[in-house]
This record gives sequence, structure tokens and C-alpha cells, in this order.
Amino acid sequence: MTGSPYAGLTQLGQAARLPASPDQAVLERVANPAKGRSYVIRFTCPEFTSLCPLTGQPDFAHLVIDYIAADWIVESKSLKLFLASYRNHGAFHEACTMEIARRLVEALAPVWLRIGAYWYPRGGIPIDVFWQTGEAPAGVWVPAQEVPGYRGRG
Repeated sequence: MTGSPYAGLTQLGQAARLPASPDQAVLERVANPAKGRSYVIRFTCPEFTSLCPLTGQPDFAHLVIDYIAADWIVESKSLKLFLASYRNHGAFHEACTMEIARRLVEALAPVWLRIGAYWYPRGGIPIDVFWQTGEAPAGVWVPAQEVPGYRGRG
């Protein structure tokens, strides 16, 4: 793939081990194929898993990540491996959510990014965490995340 825009990728198209931790995960990027145009890229991870840092019990969330690329887009296999690296990582909901956002912003320098983390109840209380880099640019269609709040049996 020499000379290819994908020449530097180390995970796509080959076997790649699940990183042992988010710190070891590598987020790879490729050039934005529509540079100069504002469009929303959405990744949804309905089965995100991490561990409670105190009890070691599993926590589950439905993540929705929306961003408007500048020069770079995230390579999706690397994102999948990055998110899966949380499976054995102990951190509170807020820490997981904000670390994912930080790593994406650091790797991509997007025009705009938002993350919605809809965590399933722990101790009977669901915790949802939302963050964005700022207002979305005017004139860009940003669809609602439309993940319903947890209602239990009600």
C-alpha cells in the first residue's frame, strides 16, 4: 500500500489483538475524503462494556459519537478495538465517557464532536453522560441521538 492514503494503518486488513487497556489502544486516522464540507459522522456502540473500579462488576452503556471531521476521520476498526479495550478497564462512567471524547478529539482535531453515553442502571440509578466540544456549525444537519432514557418496568 505504499503511496496509498492507507499506507500507515496497522490494524485494518489484518489480524489485530484486542488492546489490554485503553492506554495501549491506538486510534488510527485517515484523510477526510470530503475535506472542506461539513457532514456528520456517527458511530453507535450499543454494547459498550467497562468495569466498576471499586467492585469489578461490569457496567454497560449505549454510546453515540457524532463528529464533523476537519482533516481526519477515525479508522473504524481502530475505534472498535479502542472501545473494546474498556471491557477489562475499571473506571467510573464519567471517566470512561470523557476519556473516549478526549482521545478522539486529540487524534482527529474535529470541527465538532459530541458523545452521548447512556449507561444502564447500577444500584437502580442510570447515569447518562453528555459532552460536546461546543455548538455544532450552523447549517449542518445533526440528527437527534434518540436513545430513550431508561424506564425500567414503567
